[in-house]
Amino acid sequence: MVDTEVSDNIVEVPRPVVRRFQARPQREGVGAVVRRSIGRFELKYFDPFLFLDEFSVSAPGGFPDHPHRGFETVTYMLQGAITHEDFAGHKGTINAGDLQWMTAGRGIVHSEMPATQGVQKGLQLWINLSSKHKMVEPRYQEVQSKDVVEAEKNGVKVRVIAGEALGKKSPVYTRTPTLYLDFTLKQGANLQQPIPKSWNAFVYVLEGEGIFGNSRSSPVTAHHLLLLGPGDGLVAWNKSTKPLRFILVGGEPLGEPLVQLGPFVMNTQEEIDQTLEDFDNCVNGFERVKFWKSEAMID
Repeated sequence: MVDTEVSDNIVEVPRPVVRRFQARPQREGVGAVVRRSIGRFELKYFDPFLFLDEFSVSAPGGFPDHPHRGFETVTYMLQGAITHEDFAGHKGTINAGDLQWMTAGRGIVHSEMPATQGVQKGLQLWINLSSKHKMVEPRYQEVQSKDVVEAEKNGVKVRVIAGEALGKKSPVYTRTPTLYLDFTLKQGANLQQPIPKSWNAFVYVLEGEGIFGNSRSSPVTAHHLLLLGPGDGLVAWNKSTKPLRFILVGGEPLGEPLVQLGPFVMNTQEEIDQTLEDFDNCVNGFERVKFWKSEAMID
């Protein structure tokens, strides 16, 4: 086994793993199964992150017409394809390796349904927006797999979804400053990845097993979420015989009050009440609700 190390800058104070738990399957949507690690009873909110779901769904199941307000969703496909359609006429399909960064802002109603036969798998991350951005106009950033920025060095490969790693920077704009990296470490590889000191950060393991934060720590396997403590970066090792794949996500905390009612995320109860009124009356961003159904619902 060859021990190799990769870093943009030396991590002087490695972030320790301060909390670790396994994301267990639960039902969501129509016939879908998700492993929710953020947004469950043990971890309701990890500022600025609201939800992290690893989802698995097959037709005719999916996530039919539903609304959002006040945050962003990041959908990253691991297998298969999902077709997205919203009430503003935006429609598209994201395939394995593709990314959709959706700013719901003042309001979106959309559907997310399997585009092919078999099992579709992916990750969906919900990122809170600050009070000044909650009512912005909806926006999409969609990146095909071939256009996702990648770098590889000494047994470490990274796909830069947001932020920067190994000297490569993603073009994705994040209203809430965010780092989102998809790492694969070959046997024997050792990674050092800087993270802004003031940010919250976590690791979610997708495949294999790895050691994080301290070389003497016990290995962590797939479907585990690791919350990272204070420090200036992540250190990780793959001491197993198989590839290790995980995402590293970090974000600048908003430090604002949070009131959430399902798909609506605001700062006060009054704003949630207003959102419900807007949605029920089809106004203030939800005007198209009255006349729209997705093709999946019409079929």
